[in-house]
Amino acid sequence: MSSLSLSLRGAAREAADHHVPGLVDHEFASRLAAQDHTLWGPAAEDEASKRLGWVSLFEGSRPLLPRITALREELAAEGVDRVVLAGMGGSSLAPEVICATDGVELTVLDSTDPQQVSAVIAEGLERTVLVVSSKSGSTVETDSQRRIVQQALTKAGIDAQSRTVVVTDPGSPLAEQSAEAGVRAVFEADPSVGGRYSALTAFGLVPAGLAGADVEALLEEAEETMAVLAEDDSSNPGLQLGSAIGGSLSERPAGILRNKLVITDVGSPLVGLGAWIEQLIAESTGKEGTGVLPVIVADGEPELHTDADDVLIAEIIDVDAEDGASVDGDAADTVVSPHTVRTGGSLGAQFMLWEIATAVAGSLLGINPFDQPDVESAKKAARGLLNSPAPETAEPVVDGAVEIRVSGTDKVTGSTVSEVLGSLLKQLPSDGYLAVMAYLDRIAEAHLEDLRPQLAAAAGRPTTFGWGPRFLHSTGQFHKGGPHVGVFLQITAGAAEDLEVPERPFTLGKLIAAQADGDAQVLAGHGMPVVQLRLKDRAAGLQQLTDAVDSLS
Repeated sequence: MSSLSLSLRGAAREAADHHVPGLVDHEFASRLAAQDHTLWGPAAEDEASKRLGWVSLFEGSRPLLPRITALREELAAEGVDRVVLAGMGGSSLAPEVICATDGVELTVLDSTDPQQVSAVIAEGLERTVLVVSSKSGSTVETDSQRRIVQQALTKAGIDAQSRTVVVTDPGSPLAEQSAEAGVRAVFEADPSVGGRYSALTAFGLVPAGLAGADVEALLEEAEETMAVLAEDDSSNPGLQLGSAIGGSLSERPAGILRNKLVITDVGSPLVGLGAWIEQLIAESTGKEGTGVLPVIVADGEPELHTDADDVLIAEIIDVDAEDGASVDGDAADTVVSPHTVRTGGSLGAQFMLWEIATAVAGSLLGINPFDQPDVESAKKAARGLLNSPAPETAEPVVDGAVEIRVSGTDKVTGSTVSEVLGSLLKQLPSDGYLAVMAYLDRIAEAHLEDLRPQLAAAAGRPTTFGWGPRFLHSTGQFHKGGPHVGVFLQITAGAAEDLEVPERPFTLGKLIAAQADGDAQVLAGHGMPVVQLRLKDRAAGLQQLTDAVDSLS
């Protein structure tokens, strides 16, 4: 049964009261449900005409369910019950949330860190099926992951093709290649759905269903909720949330957009939903010098920047499924800010709510919420560095186990990690943010995220944390396409043992280094400060970084 709850407070309520009546008069909800591609203006019409299948995909997705169940049972009969998903962005984030919420095992391979990838293929291959998810198959991370895992399966004496399942668009190069190779199964997704809106297509349902999640219930929840979200009514939660995201202003006389959406989970059973919301909003809205930056924080974190003029708080809460759909203008007493969105409910309902709200916010911001023009800039820079590494412009500053490089500014100085960090934080504008970007092993080195709240407290400004290259398909779009008010801390390291990418002229170590350097190059090219810390020794370097962050407080 679907459930959905939404309450708005302060600037969020004011934004909804201001914008929703016009959206209702404009029949925005029903026109969106009818896939009207003119809702975002002439410049967006071509892209929008190809990307609105997500609002009515239920009939197209439901036939996938018996195929998924049958394949899962076949694999289980062969002793294959470990699903490894190779995919990036929307191809991995939705299945990860679905499986974590349902409490089933899914190994998400969305990294090019040699250490993390090596750990995935080090054990359990005898019970592993590889799901390769990519709309075209050309994504360099996913292609590299596929090659490495298939080689490992072959070396283990396993027929790699019989253990490979592909999710892709009809007629894509990956579909053709997979058919020729004779993989176990090919699932074709709806090509009219973009990656970050694809949670309820084959990209979300196949890996999650093979892992054992109840994807049929997920679809039912979403379809029930969409009936509510398609109504041209002032109580429509999608219109209200979208207005809050894209139209909440500060109390200053001129009014500035509250474009830092601080997301915190306050007891929701929807595990990891914030990371999915982060990609959806950042990549959809962060362009043309505007947008909304999601900032994920832990429940109970003391530093939420609740008094900042550009911050709106979004709380993901637990809602009793029997409460049904409701929209309440008064948030509960536990909210941490006078300007707050609180929402909860079933996972299928939340997927639809945030997708509709993002489309609404895009309209209010005057941008196309279906393209991602600045994601390609970092990819292009990385490809260029892979083909022809750029010469070092200057020797790095070396502090113990850490090499320090600074680009994009001449105002960040220092000879130690702590000095350089302190200098970087001084460059933060009053409406700025700090982004920490770690090109490391997000599983074994997950503790690095603990530094984010400390850095946020030291900075006095919203602070994001992203694992590279994963974040390049998420907040990476906002960093480059949104307002250029960020300062950036990039952390990289070599691996004790690199991994060759079969039939490719590079290793994973070279690839992840090119991705990090390419992204830094693009950010610095926009005139934003970038500090790159390269850990010559991972353990020693991480400890040194931890000590340096401690010294900032």
